[in-house]
Amino acid sequence: MRDRTRYLYLAVIVAVVAGIAIGLVWPEVGKELKPLGTGFVALIKMMISPIIFCTIVLGVGSVTKAAKVGKVGGLALGYFIAMSTVALVIGLVVGNMLDPGAGLQLTDAAKESAAAEAAKGGEASTTDFLLGIIPTTLVSAFTDGQVLQTLLVALLAGFALQAMGPKATPILNGIGHIQRLVFRILAMIMWAAPVGAFGAIAAVVGSTGVKALQSLAVIMIGFYVTCLLFVGLVLGPMLWLVARINLWSLLRYLGREFLLILSTSSSESALPRLIAKMEHLGVSRPVVGITVPTGYSFNLDGTAIYLTMATLFIASATGAPLGLGEQISLLLFMVIASKGAAGVTGAGLATLAGGLQSHRPELVDGVGLIVGIDRFMSEARALTNFAGNAVATVLVGTWTKEFDRDRALDVLAGRAPFDEATLLDEDEHKPDPRTPAMQPVS
Repeated sequence: MRDRTRYLYLAVIVAVVAGIAIGLVWPEVGKELKPLGTGFVALIKMMISPIIFCTIVLGVGSVTKAAKVGKVGGLALGYFIAMSTVALVIGLVVGNMLDPGAGLQLTDAAKESAAAEAAKGGEASTTDFLLGIIPTTLVSAFTDGQVLQTLLVALLAGFALQAMGPKATPILNGIGHIQRLVFRILAMIMWAAPVGAFGAIAAVVGSTGVKALQSLAVIMIGFYVTCLLFVGLVLGPMLWLVARINLWSLLRYLGREFLLILSTSSSESALPRLIAKMEHLGVSRPVVGITVPTGYSFNLDGTAIYLTMATLFIASATGAPLGLGEQISLLLFMVIASKGAAGVTGAGLATLAGGLQSHRPELVDGVGLIVGIDRFMSEARALTNFAGNAVATVLVGTWTKEFDRDRALDVLAGRAPFDEATLLDEDEHKPDPRTPAMQPVS
């Protein structure tokens, strides 16, 4: 599977290069290829409601299980929610500062819709808003493709299953199987990404020329720089203030894992090694066993930054920038909807499309702009998520007094090297410590 994913990555790169060439040399032909990108986005839109429903229902159940573990689970979940929110806010701030999509105005429909909304002003009443998020029936949210309605139904179902206690286990297991099916379908759809990227990039370059390439370069570079700043200026100081551990020493200790993530574009590939290395570092096994798996579903710092910056880029590029109120409500949506999206091919794009669908449905077609560069940004997302989970494990261990700092200093100084052979032996028999609701499908 990993090898085939690598082939997909290469195919997307080739498709993007070919699309750029078509758009520059034969711009009119490039414009005519737009339906390829639009069709791919339609396939992604098709998966939004089932992905959000399964993710939220199972996510609510996972929060409950982790919280029942006690102090460790409560601290971990509180920290994850806080840091994900900080990452989302940083993404919004940087996205507004860079505004890489300004001036492109790729679609007239989005611009006209934005003007209409501005003209209406505050005419929409609270009643209209409530009717917009309450579905006609329990299943109409899925058939109508209304994201906020789907979110409401998912939250109600999740809390209802919590109230059912042990009797809800078969239902949760069933939804877990449905989630695997949904993610498998999404993985199949992602094999059409090269075609979608080719059509979308060709159309964009054919319409705007080099300016589109400059805008895409700005958002990619801006995203990478933002992730570096988040790790260095947010995670680093927290790690030092709380645990008195140097961030760069910790990242150097996890160097092999970072290389593994770079080769696979997924932090999931390094999960067993992170568990083993955190225990070797001096964090107790119970803390590692709770914090690391939970963090892989709920501590998605890189994904949070990506979602907000990509949304602002699409809105600006289509000539319909989001107002401050829309940005804040979008942030709240992303805090909920992004949970459990890590490690699943295409889930980030589906969550992005879901956020746009819930706030500005006319902007969803703009997801095609991101398809061509999404894979280029996946490494930064995965690396940032992984670094955030490693830091979180040390912090939670320190707060619960389950972290041996002297041991950690010896390990980081090279006085207690990690035994790779031991890890290989354990991996052959070590089960995945996550609950079924927390296991993403690759």
